[in-house]
Amino acid sequence: MQAVCVDKPGGPENLLLRTIPRPRPKDGEVLIKVHATALNRADLLQRRGLYPPPPGESDIIGVKRGWRPDDRVMALLCGGGYAEYVAVPEELLMPVPRHLTLSQAAAIPEAWLTAFQLLALVAQVKEGEVVLAHAGASGVGTAAVQLVRLFGAVPVVTAGSPEKLKMAEELGAAAGFNYKEENFAQAVHDFTGADVILDCIGGCNWEQNVSCLATDGRWVLYGTMGGRVVEGDLLGKLLSKRGHLLSSLLRSRSLQYKADLVRAFSHRVLPHFSDQAVSLRPVIDSTFNLEDIAEAHRHMEANKNMGKIIINVTPQKQETQC
Repeated sequence: MQAVCVDKPGGPENLLLRTIPRPRPKDGEVLIKVHATALNRADLLQRRGLYPPPPGESDIIGVKRGWRPDDRVMALLCGGGYAEYVAVPEELLMPVPRHLTLSQAAAIPEAWLTAFQLLALVAQVKEGEVVLAHAGASGVGTAAVQLVRLFGAVPVVTAGSPEKLKMAEELGAAAGFNYKEENFAQAVHDFTGADVILDCIGGCNWEQNVSCLATDGRWVLYGTMGGRVVEGDLLGKLLSKRGHLLSSLLRSRSLQYKADLVRAFSHRVLPHFSDQAVSLRPVIDSTFNLEDIAEAHRHMEANKNMGKIIINVTPQKQETQC
């Protein structure tokens, strides 16, 4: 099969398309022919040698989804998505909502399961609470905005351009703040403060995060795109708010945890992708072919994308929605 390999850590030019053996499914796994996958920030880190796959998982990059001829499925992966075939534990499969194309479905598993985990399991968001999501036009951000609305809470976002803020507001954000042009902490304060913060930025935002966090609020850290080092009175200021600092990663979780997460998501959220009254939708920024994977990585590294970047793995005729 064709797959994207990395011989040595480095830039996008180190992504090589090669022919390698198909994976052999273990007991309890399903071999899936991959139609499309989607880029994640973790893929960029893995390419650079900074985020290796968990022990025993494929070292082929790609943490998304695939399909098999009999069933249209999508799956949560630890790796292996940048290839024509991938072996997946059957507990991590989900049916593709009938009206979505396979390319649209590729944008769901990692981003939406991450957002669902952060909101429902980690922060335990309650109806009426205000949730601040950084990177509101990212894959996780666009999913979080829609999930916050689904759970009866109020989403507000930060982003770095008017276009990204407009997209987030069209998806349901009650307000959006351009972190490049204004102090988002003051803007969130004026909006009543944040009961929950979903933070993929980290270090450079800590003071504004604590400033706009409501008393007894939950600050959920799931990335450090803005740095890992914190200088200053973080603990004192967080203590004065009685704030909760929580952190979570999905990739390193156990198979049982992921299976329970997929089951809960399939029950609470997946039906709403087909519900006309709610109409959740994955947001796609752009589509690349597998042989253009380096360009796709460069596009993400430039922070130009709004929503998910999709990689078409298996060429086929134009898709139609069912």
